[in-house]
Amino acid sequence: MNTTTDLIVIGTLAAVWLTAGLLADALPVARTARALRRRAKALSMVVGAGVAVFIAVPVVTGLLPGDSAAPAAALFPAVPAVVVVTVTARRLTRIRRGAGAFATAPMTPAPPALLAAAAHPLLATPLQVTGLAAVIGIPIAAGLVEVPGAEVAGIAITVASVVVLTLAVRHAVRHSRLNVAVLAPLGRGRLRVRPVMQSRAEAYAALPEEPAAPAPAAHEVGLVA
Repeated sequence: MNTTTDLIVIGTLAAVWLTAGLLADALPVARTARALRRRAKALSMVVGAGVAVFIAVPVVTGLLPGDSAAPAAALFPAVPAVVVVTVTARRLTRIRRGAGAFATAPMTPAPPALLAAAAHPLLATPLQVTGLAAVIGIPIAAGLVEVPGAEVAGIAITVASVVVLTLAVRHAVRHSRLNVAVLAPLGRGRLRVRPVMQSRAEAYAALPEEPAAPAPAAHEVGLVA
């Protein structure tokens, strides 16, 4: 059994996804659009690295002889990682593109709408759950816990449910608080009745009449004749 290789692979998987969770948690506190874009870009790269580690798990374990517990340990974080790839990655791309619209003015404060989108529960929660699930897989990779096991599966499901609920509530509260900043400007101004459009007679003043041309003198008439 390749315990050392399994620990290295699963440990790398946990480190990458925990880093992604930390970056996602710091995303809504960016002060400028430039910082928000830079953090979103770095988070996208880390997520890509995490997906690459998932792909490397069966490749590395398949090349080495003997049994390996790494594929079983990678099953726990694989479920939230699917949510990351299908849902979180798309939201992250929108935030990166939205912040990139301010490339000509990089010191512009981060728009409240983008900060609220960065705090959405579907962005940070799957990333952090994936990292924690990868940490749970480390004892499996070390051979301390055998899978499958009814007791282990029950404990893992219970712990995962509590963690997911806690993270989702935390990010939902944060998202709601930032949404207030988005809607606040709408409540500050007062509605004012616009004046009724003036009638056409009042809007357009009549031009003054031109004075009549003077009549020609008698001697001028004679000359013309």
